[in-house]
Amino acid sequence: MDFSMSEDAQHIHQQVKQFMDEFVNPVEDELHQPVKGDHWSIAPILEELKQKAKARGLWNMFLPPSFDGSGLSNVDYAPICETMGRTFGAPEIFNCSAPDTGNMEVLLHFGSEQQKEQWLTPLLEGEIRSAFSMTEPDVASSDATNISTRIERQGDHYVVNGRKWWTSGIADPRCELLIVMGKTDPEASRHRQHSMIIVPRNTPGVEVVRNLSVFGFDDAPHGHSEVIFNNVTVPTENILLGEGRGFEIAQGRLGPGRIHHCMRAMGVAERALELMCLRAKSREAFGGPLYKNDVVLHTIARCRMEIDQARLLTLRAAYMMDTVGNKAARKEIAMIKVVALQVVCSVVDRAIQVHGAMGVSQDTFLAHAYSLQRALRLGDGPDEVHTAAVGKLEMRQYL
Repeated sequence: MDFSMSEDAQHIHQQVKQFMDEFVNPVEDELHQPVKGDHWSIAPILEELKQKAKARGLWNMFLPPSFDGSGLSNVDYAPICETMGRTFGAPEIFNCSAPDTGNMEVLLHFGSEQQKEQWLTPLLEGEIRSAFSMTEPDVASSDATNISTRIERQGDHYVVNGRKWWTSGIADPRCELLIVMGKTDPEASRHRQHSMIIVPRNTPGVEVVRNLSVFGFDDAPHGHSEVIFNNVTVPTENILLGEGRGFEIAQGRLGPGRIHHCMRAMGVAERALELMCLRAKSREAFGGPLYKNDVVLHTIARCRMEIDQARLLTLRAAYMMDTVGNKAARKEIAMIKVVALQVVCSVVDRAIQVHGAMGVSQDTFLAHAYSLQRALRLGDGPDEVHTAAVGKLEMRQYL
């Protein structure tokens, strides 16, 4: 397997690194500063950086060139995504952040021409943002067949009724559309009951009940919200691909999205390890620097070994997606979804331990990083679901 980047990708990666060092990392704290005390407002510096990145062509790097992307393979994109993942907010600067990336891929592959013109084009331009609404509080959404929100056809409209939560991105004032998964035909076969539909954010009946926190972090202005759909009426042309195609779309959306999370997670893990090493070098305890303590050295070594293993597994999944397609690579995608996020959680946790009390405070990025990565072990399917899938796929060759 060849995991090397193409020459074009290496050039783009170098540009991204330079852009991060010159423009993004020096103002990392400002990326999340609200306007005039409005906690859910957009920091002006964020939009300024987006325009700079766009002008340099560092934009939509996960998409093929025919759709304004850089034409990178998954193997090419992985190190670039890792670099962006080191800094909170950086992926959005390059228009490469969730849930927009997944929603753009849905519209690209499954949207009608009218849907692409109305919604995909402004998303590609970075003019609007979006949300994905699937998980529900009243059912075990790890089994997506439980999704009970109803999407019922009434003449030339669909009417949506239900309650969702963890609808990430809807709190963003720039959010203008939701992609909602719900049940259109309860009598159909198990995986043909559900559909996905586009719901404009300002449609009457879309009510944000509350914004949820992740270990106390609300991730403003992006947010993770509980939402009620109360007789939300949209035109029939807002259905994606057709009734009963929801699971088909979900698999197409979640494969790339899962591996993008894993790629970014490697950046988080690398940054946490760097902070751990710098802390071990600068801090003294019990008569000497921490790095001379065998326990600390073993901790550092363990982190390095686990990160490199996880990165190689991520690249293997990316290679399989490039060469045999997402469906054939589903075992590799499932494996890395478990391994990468478990590794990054362990590395960040150890970095917190080496930092002591400082590690759980706001004085480093570690506490917030842990909260986000730990939550992702539930997002897009919990570890147990992916582990069971790997076991079933492994057993097929013996049955």
